Amino acid sequence: MPCLGATHLVATHLVATHLVATHLVATHLVATHLVATHLVATHLVVTHEEAMRLALAQAVAAGDRGEIPVGAVVLDPLGEVLSAAGNDRESAADPTAHAEVLALRRAAAQRGEWRLTGCTLVVTLEPCTMCAGAAVLARVERIVYGATDEKGGAVGSLWDVVRDRRLNHRPEVVMGVMVEECGAALKRFFAPRRIR
Repeated sequence: MPCLGATHLVATHLVATHLVATHLVATHLVATHLVATHLVATHLVVTHEEAMRLALAQAVAAGDRGEIPVGAVVLDPLGEVLSAAGNDRESAADPTAHAEVLALRRAAAQRGEWRLTGCTLVVTLEPCTMCAGAAVLARVERIVYGATDEKGGAVGSLWDVVRDRRLNHRPEVVMGVMVEECGAALKRFFAPRRIR
């Protein structure tokens, strides 16, 4: 009989261990489900207006540095922010350091590839020919901009680089998002400079 008692204890221990292990696995699965549910529930999808507010913050910061206040944000295909930048031509002594180009470069670095397929470029001022061309070459799906640039805009005002039918990629264009706020940032910057 002593053998049976020991066997019973071992069997009870194995059953208890199995129950604990099952409980731990079940707890882990529930915890994993909760984490996954939390991630889905907190998934940040940024609207065009929210992204434009982020771009405006970049523009204001650029203006504070003495740069023309233009800001840009790149959203990934799910609407999450990949990158943001403000103009940096003066500080960097770089004629190509426009907000759009900097944001596109950072987004490409973040993704690890130059093709930004499915992404959205959000910018406070209509892109110039260089930036419009960069957006086309990066294969962004859409360009969203605020203020129109009558003197140098290349997304419909002066030129329409992005919708030229001769190109192999033509992004969708959404214009006039927060146009008042975007225009006001530029006016505040240029007003004292025009008085001189």
